[in-house]
Amino acid sequence: MTFSMANRQIIEEFRTSDGHVGGVFQGDRLLLLATTGGWTGAWHTVPLSYVPDGRRFLVIAVAGGSPAEPDWYLVADPQVTLETGIRACRATAIVLQGEDRERAFARAVKTDPRWATRQAEACRILPVIALEPIDH
Repeated sequence: MTFSMANRQIIEEFRTSDGHVGGVFQGDRLLLLATTGGWTGAWHTVPLSYVPDGRRFLVIAVAGGSPAEPDWYLVADPQVTLETGIRACRATAIVLQGEDRERAFARAVKTDPRWATRQAEACRILPVIALEPIDH
């Protein structure tokens, strides 16, 4: 099974069970992030673990420890859509830098120590992206 096929199965399970899934994401906080592809301009939806941060959702561009950024990170437009299982909304994606990134990553590690392991295994600094919902 390809990575894309596995993501499609996770997305389907997520949408039919109010945001709950099994497998590697079982018990994790999960959202679906829809972005405009940087190369194709097409919409892409991916399941991601997240850390709540007030009104924001923090996601980390892990890509399974790959030396390259994940495809979803190469967005053409910072206006994205996210789904939490009980809510869908538009949001603005902001790549955190400097102290903001460090504080947010520390928060993620405090919430789930596996983030520290993923950072240690990566050969790059993992970007932290804040998804800020847009009020209607």
